Amino acid sequence: MTMLKGITLPECGVYLYESKHKEGSIVNEHYHNVYQILYSLEGEGTVALDNRHYRFKPDHAVIIPPLAKHSIISSSELTLLVLAFDPSVFATESLGCLLNPFYSQSVYLKLNPFSANELRRLLRKMLFELTRQDFLYPLAVKIVLIDMLLAIARSMESRASDSNTLRAERIRAYIDSHYFEKLTADVIGVRMGISARHVNTIFKEQYGMTPTQYLTEIRIELAKKMLAKSDKAIVSIAFEVGYEALPTFYRNFKQLANLSPHHYRQYSQTQNVLRE
Repeated sequence: MTMLKGITLPECGVYLYESKHKEGSIVNEHYHNVYQILYSLEGEGTVALDNRHYRFKPDHAVIIPPLAKHSIISSSELTLLVLAFDPSVFATESLGCLLNPFYSQSVYLKLNPFSANELRRLLRKMLFELTRQDFLYPLAVKIVLIDMLLAIARSMESRASDSNTLRAERIRAYIDSHYFEKLTADVIGVRMGISARHVNTIFKEQYGMTPTQYLTEIRIELAKKMLAKSDKAIVSIAFEVGYEALPTFYRNFKQLANLSPHHYRQYSQTQNVLRE
């Protein structure tokens, strides 16, 4: 049974503490009424976030929003730093601008060395401010927390961007080697394990055109080479580059080459003769 585990926060609204787990220990599924950031210092385990399981190792982090179910199983001695905070204490628009788009659901992060170093620096800074507790420390804690959330959000954006770049490159490579097949964004999406809408979005962001537009360019460029260097029938060329309907081939060819296939062949052959 999933249960609520309360966390009592100090007046400043932020609590940073060490959490140790023995080998084989299990923290059953539960949730909190505050945000948590879990950062692994040492050891290994598995963290379950909304019924999805992730390996948890040093320099991995987890962001858990209020009421999100999670559990932890340690496969060795596991030491975590846990940052718990309540955004309502801060009443700042800046914090809401970060929390709403980036932290509305649980997030697992395998940090790169740069992001891990930055998060460790900010965690140390937070420990320093929480220990100091002078009259400025509530403000200092707020500033460090916003810096931390901003750094993590940028890390997530960078990871998403890198991931989309790789996906776009995979889509392009797939089109390059399957241009003769009946390809649509739906077909490519099934091959890549993403939605057709996502296929179109990430490809256009990377290359400035949709996969369908790129496919058309690939096919027409190949057709132009065949028209210039062979005596194959136009219908055969259209078939070879992947067109099922000859009128569609003619229409796409004229849009991109500003000539019909027949006139393009005549022009190319004339240019070849002049070069000879």
